[in-house]
Amino acid sequence: MIRGVRGAITVDSNSEEAILSATEELLGHLIKGNNIEPEKVASVFISTTEDINAIFPAKALRNFSGWTYVPVMCMREMPVPNALRMCVRIMMHVDTEISQQEIVHVYLKGAEVLRPDLGNTITNS
Repeated sequence: MIRGVRGAITVDSNSEEAILSATEELLGHLIKGNNIEPEKVASVFISTTEDINAIFPAKALRNFSGWTYVPVMCMREMPVPNALRMCVRIMMHVDTEISQQEIVHVYLKGAEVLRPDLGNTITNS
C-alpha cells in the first residue's frame, strides 16, 4: 500500500547552506521515524514558500546513501496571505504495510504550528 509521509521545517535564511541543512534534517527524521528504505519510495515532492529560492532543496536527498534513483520534484507553495514563511514541506509516497495512524509525520522548528493535531508527530521538544 502506498502511504503519504509528511513533514515540514522552517529555514533561518534563504541561503544554500540553510536550505540544504534544514531539508536534510527533516528528511533524516522522516526516514528514521518511518524506517524508510529508498527502494520502497515511489516519489518525493518537496515544496517551498516563495521566499526560498537559493537552491533546490531536493539536492539534500542526494546526501543519503541509496537515494540516487528516487524520483524527486520541487515545487512552490501557494502564496496564501498570512501563511507560514521560510518553510520547506515534504510529501513522500512510500510502499508500506503500516496504517495511516502509525505514520510518523515530522514538523520541526516554526513548522510545528502546521499540524499540531497529529499525535505521533516528531517535534523539537
